[in-house]
Amino acid sequence: MRFRLHHADGVEDIEVPVSVIVIAGWSGRDEAAVQEHIDELKEIGVAPPSQTPLYYRVGASLATQAGRIQVLGEGSSGEAEAVLIGSARHGMLVAVGSDHTDRDFEAQSVAVSKQMCPKPLGRDVWRYDDVAERWDALRLESDMDGGPYQRGTMAAVREPVELIADYFHGYKAVPPEFAMFLGTIPALGGVRPGRNFSARLADDGTGRALTLDYEAVTLPIVS
Repeated sequence: MRFRLHHADGVEDIEVPVSVIVIAGWSGRDEAAVQEHIDELKEIGVAPPSQTPLYYRVGASLATQAGRIQVLGEGSSGEAEAVLIGSARHGMLVAVGSDHTDRDFEAQSVAVSKQMCPKPLGRDVWRYDDVAERWDALRLESDMDGGPYQRGTMAAVREPVELIADYFHGYKAVPPEFAMFLGTIPALGGVRPGRNFSARLADDGTGRALTLDYEAVTLPIVS
């Protein structure tokens, strides 16, 4: 995939292959809040996770930088997430992405609902080392269908090194060609379907932001 790497010396066009995608779910730092969310979803038929955090593998072919994706039916929506991408040349990179998920199918299988939809990624990236000291203060936001959908900071999500070490049994960085979605923050008014989605990871320390905008085009469900 092609990205624009922003660093102190300017902007550099780079190409970074992505052959493995893992999505960290239930990765909030506040364990009580995570349990409350699990209980809420359980009431509408979503099975609780076997552990927290829980790591979902999805096909690498789902990664896309297209401004328009296609989904089956009208029951899906995005989730803003910070994404770490391993690069052999540039080290660990930070992007903003969306774990677009089929909400209708979540009650049957969270893992399958994630595999059913493309995973949009923004084109701009930072080096993780350049923002690591300010990580908790990075603002994660999204809008859906013209209105605010998510507002928060990365302090609400477990620290990247903690998630990486948990998944890789002690390793401190994602390896080359590996992308890890770190988890999302609560949706204002609750999770719901939507068509037009934008996400933003903002660094107030520098005034820079990573952005993502896309439209989900629905395909008919036939039988």
